[in-house]
Amino acid sequence: MTRLETLPKRLIVLLAATSAMGPAAMQILLPALPVIAETYKVSNDVAQLTLSLSMLAIALGTLCYGPLSDRYGRKPVMLLGLAITLIGSLLCFFADTISLLIVGRFIQAFGGAVGLVLARAIVRDVYSAQESARVIATLVMVMVVVPMMSPALGGEMMHQFGWQSVFLVIAASSVLIGLVLGLSLPETLHSPAAFEGIGAMLGTFRQLLTSRAYCSYAFCVGFVSVVFFSFIAAAPEIMVNVLDRPATEYGYYFIMIPLGFIAGNYMVRRLGKRKDADSMIRLGGIIAIIGIVLAITLQLLGFDQPAALFAPIALSVFGNGITLPNAQASAINQFPEFAGSASGLSGFMQMSMSAAAAQLVALIFNETVYPLLLLMLLAALLSFMCRKLR
Repeated sequence: MTRLETLPKRLIVLLAATSAMGPAAMQILLPALPVIAETYKVSNDVAQLTLSLSMLAIALGTLCYGPLSDRYGRKPVMLLGLAITLIGSLLCFFADTISLLIVGRFIQAFGGAVGLVLARAIVRDVYSAQESARVIATLVMVMVVVPMMSPALGGEMMHQFGWQSVFLVIAASSVLIGLVLGLSLPETLHSPAAFEGIGAMLGTFRQLLTSRAYCSYAFCVGFVSVVFFSFIAAAPEIMVNVLDRPATEYGYYFIMIPLGFIAGNYMVRRLGKRKDADSMIRLGGIIAIIGIVLAITLQLLGFDQPAALFAPIALSVFGNGITLPNAQASAINQFPEFAGSASGLSGFMQMSMSAAAAQLVALIFNETVYPLLLLMLLAALLSFMCRKLR
């Protein structure tokens, strides 16, 4: 197979959209959770399973698609994941019980995880180690920003057409993306790796986990994501119950967070050709720590306005936007012959650590911002210290 020198920009954008589908499908239903509880006459805890089990499905999916794509190719496995997303979405749309809805959401999220893994693996197949970090920065930016916008889209869809309509949006998106990828995406896997079952897959993961370099980058990705997702999980409640502001203000202040991340990704694309990945990871880590320390300092000084919290956290997320794509690319680059498996294991660690952090934030909340900020600071420090593992 002739090695591609680059991917067309339209394909990079399409891969970015595919990588965002899983997280977006997971979060688009957030505004409808109270309505779901009322519709099916269940408690809020049961309705919440449509979200929490989706996160678990994404984490599990990231483990499966990588090894399969290393053996059977990126393109067929990508199309398989999109087909699973379509099936799960239709099952959700026609669900007449909460149990069926939860099962449909699990299937939908499991299918949507394919883009998280294979978009990065495809980029690594085509680009050099240094160039791949710059392209992955685009993927990560879309993967983070699109899910942030999806609850607003879900709320509007729910208002106009009913909450079930969000599943038709995801179903239509999976069909459209699948058709375009089927027609235009070349197969980028050059040397298929043997896949001999679950034992062989676990053996590959064991080989990855015994690599100090791989673990340092993969855990760096995980702890950076803990900083990001723990804030997302806690910020709405802090805005209302700690800062005593109406929920409607949350969206306006929260705009600073994705803008900070986008700016960090832009910095990677601008500096990626002049600075190596480790230098960028170090720079991003320092900025992230400074932002969180600044937020804590302002709170201790009595600045309890929303801007005093969101602005320094946006600075910290700016650092995350620099670190994350470089760490993800570096993790995959340690084992290019297992790019799919390396991407999948890294994604599993990222999602599972983020899910645990989101739950931990709820458990340690004490009507102040300090448990959240201290957890974020600890995660940022651990992410920075992961460099020592190498």
